[in-house]
Formats: sequence, structure tokens, C-alpha cells
Amino acid sequence: MASIVQGLSNAMLGPPGAKQPPYPGKQYLIGGNWKCNGTKESVAALVTTLNNAGDIPPWVEVVVGVPAIHIGTVLATLRRDISVAAQDCSATGFGAYTGELAASMLADFGVPWVILGHSERRTNQKETSALVAAKTKQALDAGLSVMVCVGETLEEREAGKIDAVVLDDHMGALKGKFSDSEWARIAIAYEPVWAIGTGKTATPEQAQEVHASIRKWLSANVSPAVAQKTRVQYGGSMKGANAAGLLAKPDIDGGLIGGASLKAEFITGIAANAPEPKP
Repeated sequence: MASIVQGLSNAMLGPPGAKQPPYPGKQYLIGGNWKCNGTKESVAALVTTLNNAGDIPPWVEVVVGVPAIHIGTVLATLRRDISVAAQDCSATGFGAYTGELAASMLADFGVPWVILGHSERRTNQKETSALVAAKTKQALDAGLSVMVCVGETLEEREAGKIDAVVLDDHMGALKGKFSDSEWARIAIAYEPVWAIGTGKTATPEQAQEVHASIRKWLSANVSPAVAQKTRVQYGGSMKGANAAGLLAKPDIDGGLIGGASLKAEFITGIAANAPEPKP
């Protein structure tokens, strides 16, 4: 058994690659969400594509959200300068919770990130903001970093409820729950739900407006220092054709990318084109 565990630990180091030294400033966070996609064959092919997709700038951190069943394979084979995230974890730890995936299991397996509160889970699994906050606490306590997703539907936007949904509800559930040191391991992924998988994209100006509101909320409800340091990602159909324009906005610190994360474009068109931050 010990040899099996050691072999798995060695495999999780992944293939040799240009692991970047720590970047001295705030990095963009380019997250990929593979959603419920992938066979053993297609995941192996995608990993090969990403491994051969070229250099990632040192001012960019890249993470891919992998279906749970494929996490072990991806940890063992993906280049070392791309981290792995789970797409969810439970609000509970070990115990009689059939079908759940505990944050401590992910940490034990070497997974550094988890995506929580994605709009598809808020909609399809009826996850509340309180549940997302509880899951976030579990993940942080296990040592994970978290991408917390927030965002409004088209109906909510047209009804003028953006602030009520994104700030009062989704962000509001996080208020007072975490220390500044825990906030250092939280990123906020703004998802205009109406722009996910529809081919529609918020204009850079629309995205910047909401991102700025999120940062203002962080400043008022957590601290100005946390607001400055927290990375706010754009999660509404970012792709190679629009990434540079979105990432050029002052409050857009990265992306949470769906469809384009299943292609070389995720690196070549998005991560590689993130503009170098100004000193």
C-alpha cells in the first residue's frame, strides 16, 4: 500500500515543465471550467493540447476545473504551470454523506483549488448563497483556494436587480465569514448568466461596471486592502477574440472560461494574450 501511495504522489507532480517562480505582483487568474465533459480518451487529448500550447506569461496564473473522476489523471499528466481545481465540494466533511466530495479529500489528493457557486449549480441544484458560503468555509479550512461565482440572469438584469443579486445576496452571504488571510485565497468570478453558453458577451464596459461594484463592496464590507488584492474574474464567454479587451479593464483580473478552455485557445488566445500589468 505504501508503494502505491508513493507512486501516486510522484505521479501527481505531473510532467516536467516550466514552473514559474513567484510573480512579485498581482497575477491574472485564468480559470478553465471543463464542466461535465470528457472521456478518458478526450481528456488525455486535451491535456496533450494544453501541454503543447506554448508559454504562459509570468503575470498569469492558470487553473483548470476538472470533472472529479478525471482529477487524478490530470494531476499526473498536466504541465506543472497549470493548476487543477475541482468543480464543487460539499459543505460537510467526512461521514455519512453518500455521493458528496469533501474539501479535505481534495486537499489530501493534492488539489489546490475548487470552483463554488457556479450559476449552473445555483440554478440546477438550487444552491443558495448560504450554502455556497458554507462550502467556501469548508474549502478554506481544508487549505484550498476558492473561485466563488456570482452573477445575475437576464431577467434580473433587465429588472434592475444586479446589485440586489450580485452584491446583496451572493456577496452578502460571504460578509463577516472570513479573515483577511482567508480572503487572500478567494477569487470572485462574476458570471453574467445571460452570457454563458449563449454566444452573447457583456461588453468590456458592462463587465467593468459590475467588477468595480464588487471591488467597492469588498472595500466597504471587508477592507480596502482585501478589495485591492482580491482577483475578480469575468465568467461570461471569454474567448481569444475578446480576452484582451476585457482583461485591459482595471477591475477585470482574469476569467473563468467554459467552452474555450477545451481548446488550445485557452492558452494561446487568452492566457498568452493577457496584457502585462503596469508597475
